[in-house]
Amino acid sequence: MKIVTLVENTASCGTLGAEHGLCLYAETRKHRLLMDTGASDLLLRNAAVLNVDLTKVDTVVLSHGHNDHGGGLPFFLKINGRAQVYVQKSAFDSYYSIHEKPVFIGLPGEVSGNPRIVTVNDGRHIDEELEIFSGIGVYEPVPSANRTLLVMRNGVFLQDDFRHEQCLVINEDGRRVLLSGCAHHGILNIMREYVKRFGSAPDAVISGFHLRKKTAYTDADLAEIRNIAEKLLDYGTVFYTCHCTGDEPFDVMKSVMDDRLFRIRSGDILNF
Repeated sequence: MKIVTLVENTASCGTLGAEHGLCLYAETRKHRLLMDTGASDLLLRNAAVLNVDLTKVDTVVLSHGHNDHGGGLPFFLKINGRAQVYVQKSAFDSYYSIHEKPVFIGLPGEVSGNPRIVTVNDGRHIDEELEIFSGIGVYEPVPSANRTLLVMRNGVFLQDDFRHEQCLVINEDGRRVLLSGCAHHGILNIMREYVKRFGSAPDAVISGFHLRKKTAYTDADLAEIRNIAEKLLDYGTVFYTCHCTGDEPFDVMKSVMDDRLFRIRSGDILNF
């Protein structure tokens, strides 16, 4: 199994682009797939540099309904005529980020009616290699950064409960890798849900942790980040994080987790 970071907030070298977004490309024995598509056509440009043939992708999974994860989908669909695109059933609702004023951050509406869009409810067993799950329980606090993220329903802004978030599990040769986009439910809740469903922890996790803030971290914030890191150590899993984790949270978690936590950037390749 090979996983290539096609799009991330930073790049591993000057020949690759970076943007606030995430796109992971994976090769297994049976599949060529994408988890998310970034925010723009950058996935096409970076794929060309990395010699990744996106026309051969057969499966796309969108982790949730935000445009930094699905904004590249219209560009991908123009050059790929075969991939099935799996989205959670509420992924095309109206999502906003609010600071001084609400800003729409939902998926491009023009692709919602594409016949290759496959709507997923609680989850989907695609085949022996690929499985999607959602319906993540809340056992631990969710990231405080979720507070600025809203959904509009019936003309009213509501706090987003992230029912549109889903995770992908890749299983090959007995090794299981869990892919999440931002872990808006909280990485601890996702790990607990995974163990509940599959009976044991995954070998590896690739996910943003949604701990990045635009304001200074308080002592309470840093204590909570350390707590997350300490609890993740209980799983025996190696974590690769990116995108929305934030530099300061990563440094704090790395000091706790050492060789169980790594940072990935555009262009990085993982072989399992």
